[in-house]
Amino acid sequence: MGLKVIITGSTGMVGEGIMQVCLNHPSVEKVLILNRRSAGVKHHKLTEILHWDFTNLVPVADQLLGYDACYHCMGISSVGAEKDYYYQVTYMMSMELGKTLSRLNPGMVFCYVSGAGTDETETSKLEWARLKGRTENELAQLPFKKMYAYRPGFIKPIPGAAHAHAFYNYINWLFPFGKNLFPNGFNTMEELGLSMINLTLHPADINILRGKEISGFAAVG
Repeated sequence: MGLKVIITGSTGMVGEGIMQVCLNHPSVEKVLILNRRSAGVKHHKLTEILHWDFTNLVPVADQLLGYDACYHCMGISSVGAEKDYYYQVTYMMSMELGKTLSRLNPGMVFCYVSGAGTDETETSKLEWARLKGRTENELAQLPFKKMYAYRPGFIKPIPGAAHAHAFYNYINWLFPFGKNLFPNGFNTMEELGLSMINLTLHPADINILRGKEISGFAAVG
């Protein structure tokens, strides 16, 4: 039997990319995407749940049973975001998801995409970095089989991505140079997805993954 995975954020660039990697991977049997609006994707492996209130997953909890992993890619930029809404999306929704899934699937692997600059000490002068760090720390305390915090920097989108920001069309040519000069700051979307799948299949003694670790675990297997 193959892996059964839940993905959030598939109407955004990262979640869409992770979804496509999983749909194309032979070790993944089933993909469930959990969204507030439809991703508009059809695939024989894919099931979609539309649910507006991510701070309360009780109405859809019975549909979240029996999964091996969750790849939590939902999030918004702190730039220009209203403070209370950013807190709700970043912390409240992530914790509701984590608490619900760890209760339903205690053998689950949970991958949380927080991002470069996250501060696990929760002492940064940057409020968003402290909040992301708090979210990582509290997710790590839940009874998952394993929780991985992902901190990528620049992510090269998958070809043909529907939700990639337009500016990537102009700066993707920089990727090979950045990857060579700053390997901790540059990854492809395929590397993110493959590393998540590989770490689900073969859990490792690591908690935080930056660029080099993401590339390394993507190449395993």
